[in-house]
Amino acid sequence: MSGNGLPLALDTSGPQGDPITTLSWVLIVGGGVILLIVLVALSIALFGGAWRRRIAGEKMVIIGGVLFPVVTLTGLLTYGLGLTAGLVGTEDADPVRIHVTGEQWWWRVEYLEPERFASANEIVIPAGRPALIDLASDNVIHSFWVPELAGKLDMIPGKTNRIRLLAAKPGVYYGACAEYCGGPHALMLFRVRALSPADYAVWLRREAGPALPPSEPLAAEGAALFRTLGCGGCHQVRGTPARGLAGPDLTHVASRLHLGAGILPNNKGTLGGWTANPQRLKPGVKMPAYSGLSAKELRALVTYMDRLE
Repeated sequence: MSGNGLPLALDTSGPQGDPITTLSWVLIVGGGVILLIVLVALSIALFGGAWRRRIAGEKMVIIGGVLFPVVTLTGLLTYGLGLTAGLVGTEDADPVRIHVTGEQWWWRVEYLEPERFASANEIVIPAGRPALIDLASDNVIHSFWVPELAGKLDMIPGKTNRIRLLAAKPGVYYGACAEYCGGPHALMLFRVRALSPADYAVWLRREAGPALPPSEPLAAEGAALFRTLGCGGCHQVRGTPARGLAGPDLTHVASRLHLGAGILPNNKGTLGGWTANPQRLKPGVKMPAYSGLSAKELRALVTYMDRLE
């Protein structure tokens, strides 16, 4: 639910989502009016007495059973096609280019320009500038949905689809997988962060760069433990020997709003809980538990990752 109490899909922010909201309200109100007409006609047919004979003739059958549905449905179809015609085939002069892959059960996010780099579970775009997002999957069918910004679009193995996002104003927008994909499907969430153009430029420069080396002893201990435990076999931290691609890129993990594909707020407490036993928080996730770490080791590892901003 959004802050004003409306479902997210009916509280859109942007030219991709607004026509869908308008059409939804037209269909809801129109459907309500038609339902009311049908209920009135049914009441007359059952209890109308003399009124019943007035609607029992062939003329009313033709009007109510043929003409009214044809005219109404044709009108709604024409209106809907005209309203949503601009949602496809739009040519943008300077879009942001992003590639998103649906994994099990998280989101691999790759920014293509000005240089290619990876992130995960959070998409950052500039407000007021369109983003063209290529959608793919290497495993099963997922569905990419940011209800406040656009309709949903499937991510199909062997095929690349494209969706256009445009946030009218800075903010954080909820996203989810809208196609059952097995296991912890309901916990496969993400966020879209729309920043002002100036803030986006700053973020892009920082995010594209490598991780800074740890500057405090405890974080340095955590970095060494990260290597010893083999975390780099699954995770990449650019600027370090960790080059794994099986799991999310952790180069700037501390700068993200959430952990675990959008299910946990990002802080040292949740980071420690996730590292120690991710299965308890997200059953079915492929990351193993590290419950055998001592309190000091866990604290060092968490401190290192918490400094990856």
